[in-house]
Amino acid sequence: MPRSTAAHRHPHPHRRLHRHSGAGFRSSVATAVHRVPPHAYFVVSAVFHYLGPAFAVLLFVRVDALGVAWLRIAAAASIFALWRRPWRLWQRLDQHTRRLLVGWAAVLAAMNSVFYLALERLPLGTVAAIEFLPVIALAAFAARTRRNLLALVCAVAGVYLLTDVRLVAEPLGIAFAAANAVLFAAYIVLGHRVAHSRHLHGIDGLALSMLLAAVIALPIGIWDAAPAVVDVAALAAGVGIGVSSSVIPYVTDQLAMARLPRATYALLVCLLPATATVVGIIVLAQVPTAPEVVGVVLVVAGVAVHQARS
Repeated sequence: MPRSTAAHRHPHPHRRLHRHSGAGFRSSVATAVHRVPPHAYFVVSAVFHYLGPAFAVLLFVRVDALGVAWLRIAAAASIFALWRRPWRLWQRLDQHTRRLLVGWAAVLAAMNSVFYLALERLPLGTVAAIEFLPVIALAAFAARTRRNLLALVCAVAGVYLLTDVRLVAEPLGIAFAAANAVLFAAYIVLGHRVAHSRHLHGIDGLALSMLLAAVIALPIGIWDAAPAVVDVAALAAGVGIGVSSSVIPYVTDQLAMARLPRATYALLVCLLPATATVVGIIVLAQVPTAPEVVGVVLVVAGVAVHQARS
């Protein structure tokens, strides 16, 4: 075949090779991601889920709680925007998927805000334990067995031990923690719907929802976040909190949710009160009392005895 004819058919063979190489690389990454057990992604999420908030508590001396919450959301949204460019998806989505993402964004904005308002008033481990009562109830509802009823009883008893001593002293903190608990259950339900959506990749849905959440939370936290604009250390801390609190755990959440039944995931996250207690001890020197330790053990016991829906 003449050289000119071959060049006419494939004028840029190196570009075609580049495209195939790029597709092969993406396929290799996707295969590697899928080979990792979903429980491993959960472990990563568990480590970072409260490590970021623990550092956020240290930032409260410079920025108020709602300001820290908005810095966290805005930092995560900026990173997702650079990484995934999620706005390109919006035009291709149907109305149902758009409503799902907007609803998830509203939950993310409200959940982060009340979470930090609770952390202003209560220890990290106590807020974490309260957070999981609706989650355990969700798992028990999904798989109605005696074992799941026992799991729910253990968790309720554990949360009672963790909150009883603080209910009188910090009723507003308990109220914020309870609101955060309801919103966290909604986060799991909506997050599973996004992770299993046929119209978009779960991480792309997370990126778009986080961008929307930053806009929704703007009037709530922008004034409290304003001091960080002229405080380089506070601004850098806010970005770090966004990465460790929202980017890493939420991405690994999506990778775990995509392959775990909702009931199983809902009970697995009940291990987080133990993680929060350990992080609180190491980072914040929040040493729990004996009843609080028993409470955490009871919540974790709920995970050990639960039975996922087949």
